[in-house]
Amino acid sequence: MTHGHDHGAAGAAGAGSAPAQRRRLAVALGITVTVLVAEVVGAAVTGSLALLVDAGHMLTDAGGLLLALVAASLMARPATSRRTWGWRRAEVVAAGVQAAILLAVGVYALVEGARRLAAPPEVQPAGMLVIGAVGLVANVVCLAVLAGGRTANLNLRAAFLEVAADALGSVAVIAGAVVVATTGWERADAVAGMLVALWIVPRSVVILRESGDVLLETTPTGLDLDAVRAHLLALPHVREVHDLHAGRISTTLPVLSAHVVVDDSCFRDGHAPQVLDQLQDCVARHFPVSVEHSTFQLEPAGHAAHEHHESC
Repeated sequence: MTHGHDHGAAGAAGAGSAPAQRRRLAVALGITVTVLVAEVVGAAVTGSLALLVDAGHMLTDAGGLLLALVAASLMARPATSRRTWGWRRAEVVAAGVQAAILLAVGVYALVEGARRLAAPPEVQPAGMLVIGAVGLVANVVCLAVLAGGRTANLNLRAAFLEVAADALGSVAVIAGAVVVATTGWERADAVAGMLVALWIVPRSVVILRESGDVLLETTPTGLDLDAVRAHLLALPHVREVHDLHAGRISTTLPVLSAHVVVDDSCFRDGHAPQVLDQLQDCVARHFPVSVEHSTFQLEPAGHAAHEHHESC
């Protein structure tokens, strides 16, 4: 006996917020592309590493925001008999790609920064300052646009991180320009670029790890399956719990399934539906991670002998 929930209300709520998410991403993308063009030209004219790194961030932002916009559109599509979860994992894939690109930019900035510390090129602080200020204003506007939806899912979190990294990059460009202009220490530009990279790299790794956890169906953080098993076993009529699995279809949709051995009498006296309700209520309400989409297979004691087990 199995049972699960479709959660149409939750799905409808998510679909209702999709247009707002797409609008935020589209506005941010338009601003980012405009500033990207200005910074590429500025980096070529001034020779600034910090400005080049910031332009690189803008490029990844433009691609990342476009990817996030496509993913947000795919996520709004309904489930079908072929894709029973719809395109919910599009957000995880998009976030992983964004984080990987941002990580590559951060590593490049560290390597190039070290090279420029050894042999600093001549930079033009006036051009750096102007274009850095333009980039900062644009990034602040993008952050304001994306802020309202940044916690909705991993896709928007990654997009927000990219824009936040660019905002910090713009601050670094401005700071580097001021130091070079006032002290003549041209290595300040390389230092500024490297500091931004040091901020970017660990945050990119965090998003990469989280997206990997979802794709590999790792048990959600905060959900202790040993505690879940113990709590299920404490319910009346439950004798054994095996094939217990938990994962996430997307960052906002945890799922759980298990085979539960119950008293044989439950199948004769009508207790099985009550046990099923108690099992689902347990995983939905008792633990820090609420699992509202759960599937339990209720079994008599003798059924386990006919199964092949490869996990807990």
